[in-house]
Amino acid sequence: MNFTSGAPVSELLSLDRIREQLIRLEDTIIFLLIERAQFSHNPIIYRPGAFEKETNFNGSWLEWFLQEIESFHAKARRYTSPDEHPFTPIEQLPQPIIVPQTYPSILHKESYDHPSTNVNPRILDFYVKKIAPAITKPGKGRLEDDGNYGSAATRDVEVLQALSRRIHYGMFVSESKFQSAPHDFIPHILSNPPNSEALAGLITKPAVEAKLLIRLGNKARVYGGEMDADGRVVEAEDEAARKIDVDEVVRLYKDHVIPLTKDVEVDYLIHRLDGVPQEQIDKWMKGAAQ
Repeated sequence: MNFTSGAPVSELLSLDRIREQLIRLEDTIIFLLIERAQFSHNPIIYRPGAFEKETNFNGSWLEWFLQEIESFHAKARRYTSPDEHPFTPIEQLPQPIIVPQTYPSILHKESYDHPSTNVNPRILDFYVKKIAPAITKPGKGRLEDDGNYGSAATRDVEVLQALSRRIHYGMFVSESKFQSAPHDFIPHILSNPPNSEALAGLITKPAVEAKLLIRLGNKARVYGGEMDADGRVVEAEDEAARKIDVDEVVRLYKDHVIPLTKDVEVDYLIHRLDGVPQEQIDKWMKGAAQ
């Protein structure tokens, strides 16, 4: 989303505008998964210390790749944008070498900056353990290890960055819904402990999630197929002939992206009143009674 377009905050937080961005990210993620699936699994690149001699880094090849790439992106001020979160701890990254852009105050700072709201460690964990092995199964001439460690890790980084952006967009969803009816959320936030289940109920739309999974499967089926000379999709006789396993793409969202996004949304709401003056909270609650 272009946060420097001059659009008012109300427009930037429009659920329709946010939904458009999330649908575009579906396309991005599917295409990036297809790009990663052309290479073998190469499990050595996920093994801590496997390349310590070459990199002087005791993490995995992928983690080293992430740090190197994110260091460059940090210099280009990528992580000053409210929709970007690095996998490398921000204190380990360099400062921007150009003046950061000025963004409107869209998200609540205390919620945005709260450590528990950043779920990148969990994204990296499920990607390495579940997603990468699933989309790179040996077959169609693909080995378990093809030696393309740089190419595979480059694609991994791109997938991880897109997944992080998609999942952390949950903060914008939460802020949009909170601003539309703060009085619905405040009692559950202020309860001791905060009522996470009630907060999740206020932001969860099962029908929307069901449609998302259907749309995602259809996109993966089309994008992962082949086309003839006239641009018509050629139906694969065997699912294994596709560029990507459709079921794995749907499972990625169902088992990981949707639940993690919901965790981000709820955690953002739990800390939404941190640092907010009591008079503002009273004003929100008074508005509900009028």
